Amino acid sequence: MKKLAYSAIGLAGVLALLIYAESILIPLVFGVILWYLGTSMKQLARKIPVVGQKLNTTMVNVLVFVILVVGFAGLSKLITSSIDSLLISYESYKVNINSLLDKVNETFSINIQEQFNTAQEGFDYGDTLSGIASSISGILGDAIIILVYAAFMFSEEASFKNKLTKMFTTPDEESRAMNILNRISTSFGDYIRLKTYVSLLTGVVGYVFLAIMGVDSPFFWALLMFLLNYIPTIGSLVATLFPAVFSLMQFGEFTPFLIILVGLGVIEWVIGNVIEPKVMGNSLNLSPLVTILALIVWGQIWGITGMLLSTPITVVMVIVFSQFPKTKRVAIMLSQNGDIEPAT
Repeated sequence: MKKLAYSAIGLAGVLALLIYAESILIPLVFGVILWYLGTSMKQLARKIPVVGQKLNTTMVNVLVFVILVVGFAGLSKLITSSIDSLLISYESYKVNINSLLDKVNETFSINIQEQFNTAQEGFDYGDTLSGIASSISGILGDAIIILVYAAFMFSEEASFKNKLTKMFTTPDEESRAMNILNRISTSFGDYIRLKTYVSLLTGVVGYVFLAIMGVDSPFFWALLMFLLNYIPTIGSLVATLFPAVFSLMQFGEFTPFLIILVGLGVIEWVIGNVIEPKVMGNSLNLSPLVTILALIVWGQIWGITGMLLSTPITVVMVIVFSQFPKTKRVAIMLSQNGDIEPAT
């Protein structure tokens, strides 16, 4: 009973820490992710013909960091301009919505204008977009902290192994710790890198399709598709519905809505069910049920951010749990087929 009580107290303490230290932990986690992406970028920089091999570690770190800063700044500008464009188009969207409602009334002899007016009471499209802009501004404000975290991680790379060696008294302890860290680094890094490639493909293909269809601010919706692709199952559904529903407001017609809904659905299905499994394989080793439960749990703890991070965090948990006899059974239950790498 004492062990159970201690476990419950420990779990409560961890949950309290995750909730109350959210403002510190979330930028730190994104800093780690940015560091992993930066590490992949450094490997690519080393492969640049002629110049790559001549760059020392400091120069590569500075180059990657500058690229990340410029990327954040450019992304901020594009998002702001996209939202401004949507706000400017707001009045024409209202006209299209009324036209669409009139067509529904004429076709089905159902007066839904009153119900629609009731439903949108207290909802203002302009205020909603302004709120989204404010939220994005807050995230971009955290970007400075995230970049600082990533910069210090880059600077600590060289001394980390030396510190780790001095932390342990025996070579066996050091070897065990390095084994765990290497597995976490490999699995976490592979997930972030491969998922980013797949999400980028989704965003690019989605952008081209929406631009061809003439949807306003296609970059904004493509970025939304890119981000939501990190959220298992639900993300793809939302990424399909949002632009499709928006097209109803823009065009005031059902035909573009259906084409966009089906088109984006096909894009998400092909990339998610054909391309992504081939790219990522079974590297995650997570049960589908566990993936959904992790999505819900982390969503309750950290909101949308928790949903984005739920899968990589759970992967790390499985790896760590598999290394200790007392938690190995938990790792087996969380895994996809019960096969986990034994502790060494």
